Amino acid sequence: MLIHPMPDPVAFSLGPVQIHWYGLMYVLAFAMFLALGRVRVKQPHIAAQGWKPEDLDDMLFYGMLGVVVGGRLGEVIFYRPEFFLANPIEIFKVWHGGMSFHGGFLGVLLAMWLWSRKAKRNLLDVYDFIAPLVPLGYAAGRIGNFINAELPGRVTDPSLPWAMIWPNVDALPRHPSPLYQALIDGLLVFAILWPFARKARPRLAVGAMFTLLYGCARFFTEYFRTPDYEVHFAGFTITSGQLLSLPMIAAALLMLLWSYKYSAGAKPAHA
Repeated sequence: MLIHPMPDPVAFSLGPVQIHWYGLMYVLAFAMFLALGRVRVKQPHIAAQGWKPEDLDDMLFYGMLGVVVGGRLGEVIFYRPEFFLANPIEIFKVWHGGMSFHGGFLGVLLAMWLWSRKAKRNLLDVYDFIAPLVPLGYAAGRIGNFINAELPGRVTDPSLPWAMIWPNVDALPRHPSPLYQALIDGLLVFAILWPFARKARPRLAVGAMFTLLYGCARFFTEYFRTPDYEVHFAGFTITSGQLLSLPMIAAALLMLLWSYKYSAGAKPAHA
């Protein structure tokens, strides 16, 4: 069986300042947002809406605040409220890991609402624009989780070729669930969404498609991850991540219905 390499979470030090791999993954995520955004603004249907490269820098500042503040508060509220109530100083130690995607998702939506008001743009158009720029950054964050030896998977059959022992947990073979989520929730979602977003779509279609793809992918990959907690309902067991993904899936289906039913008659200038 494979054994988790347990790398040093500190990438390097600059005097008394320690630079963590987890933080570097977020820097990489923001860099990919800018790089992909510069490609996206050159797409004809996006350029026709007046998007410019200068919009990206300003938008990224708002997005960074939304990701960090929303992601951390999501971890505190959705997953470990008892721990953080007992250790409130830990809320600020984001370099230790522990960022909720669902919280970050809500944080970014709020940040983009603020930016859209400032830029005098429709929030739905902003969501459509940024949606394809998110999945690769998410994948980078999950790689950061793996480096930190966070989010261990469920115990699995030791004959599985990639079954992995996490020495910080126990000596049992487990799924490397952060890698699953990086590949499926991140790379696979990007591989489907990016080509979809390259063509002009009705307003909100791209944002809704991202919400649907991520919600479904996350619901699936949660089967391999040790849950933070589980809810039992009507004979079914639903993990915390699945419980938070269900509203995303339902909302995405409604958004797609609205987009194609009520916007299909309009000129498809939004993407």
